Amino acid sequence: MKLIQPKQKDTMLLNDIISFESTSSFKVWWLAQSGFLIKWQGKYLLFDPYLSDSLSIKYQHTEKPHVRMSELVIDPALLNFIDIVTSSHNHTDHLDADTLKPLLNNNTDIKFIIPEANRAFVADRIGCEYSFPIGLKEGSSVEHLGFKLTGLPAAHNTIDRNEKGECKCMGFIVQFSGFTIYHSGDTLLFEGLSEILHSYHVDIAFLPINGNKPERKVAGNLNPEEAASLGKSIHAKLVIPHHYHLFEFNTEDPNLFAEQCIKSNVPYKVLEIGEGLVYPTFNNHQ
Repeated sequence: MKLIQPKQKDTMLLNDIISFESTSSFKVWWLAQSGFLIKWQGKYLLFDPYLSDSLSIKYQHTEKPHVRMSELVIDPALLNFIDIVTSSHNHTDHLDADTLKPLLNNNTDIKFIIPEANRAFVADRIGCEYSFPIGLKEGSSVEHLGFKLTGLPAAHNTIDRNEKGECKCMGFIVQFSGFTIYHSGDTLLFEGLSEILHSYHVDIAFLPINGNKPERKVAGNLNPEEAASLGKSIHAKLVIPHHYHLFEFNTEDPNLFAEQCIKSNVPYKVLEIGEGLVYPTFNNHQ
């Protein structure tokens, strides 16, 4: 199978990232799977990057091969300007040592945001000091360089908590300069999610669309119809899908999501890997 080619990658992508400047808008790039890079006023926030082949290598001789569908978009070592990076939960496509180690090594002042419940696991996998990550609990927040990140529960497949009641899987609300972004992490719908999100007046919601199919033998996510429905119920100004087109066994057709959004009158954008989007579009000062 021929790999899906990114819209732009490597040096071309890097130049696009570096060259964007605006005082009234921000830009988001999809880096595949659940990885999104935000640039706002010269500051950079990177959600859940997976920029390696670690899972394909790990599972290549097993009954669950992770056959890659798309090309790697960029070497994480090139991203030497990141201010904040997140990991929403402990699955490798959201907590990848081969991605995070070069990022942490090349960004000496970076802040690493995780669920507090995962601190010991994260420190062991990444090889960092136990105290280094910034842990969020449900409803707690941290602010850095104008970004305010708040932790929300996520159901993957259930809302899994440790013995202290702390969520192991989380989504993130990020507020900055009057904008609000919701990065779901991996989640299914659960009671109260729509009401929580509706109160934040979300500008952009990054929602998974790969669905929840038991035969895959992995925890699942929203499917295209559910993602469109959630976007509509929270009145998101824009919904961008993620968590597809990385591995053959665990993907979905984004056209199905687009069809559901059109049917329900939900504003959406399906990004190609490496593609950037300026928000709000009428303030594009590239």
